[in-house]
Amino acid sequence: MKQALSTTKAPAAIGPYSQAIVAGNLVFVSGQLPIDPATGEFAEGGVDALTRQALTNASNILAEAGLTLDNVVKTTVFLADMADFAEMNAAYAEFFTSTPPARSAVAVKTLPKGARLEIECIAVK
Repeated sequence: MKQALSTTKAPAAIGPYSQAIVAGNLVFVSGQLPIDPATGEFAEGGVDALTRQALTNASNILAEAGLTLDNVVKTTVFLADMADFAEMNAAYAEFFTSTPPARSAVAVKTLPKGARLEIECIAVK
């Protein structure tokens, strides 16, 4: 069985998908764009601010399942430009200070809404 998670503290899905799905003891958080849910716009600032917003969105979704980023076992970071990797990595490191999850970081041609990055994660209860 699976259960959808949803919160107004993260951007609403922009297509036919859930913000997250709980399946057994796993929580799959859909890719989070760096959109501020209060404004519906991308966070202001550089890749640092965008990374912080995307991870805050993921954190807020995990909170709906009673979890935190400490429960995350895998992330995938999608970058529109690999030149942004170092700046993303520095901000990302501040969110995962103890036992960081496994991670993939890949450059992609384009992201929804012209975003510069998107971050998805898998957490375990």
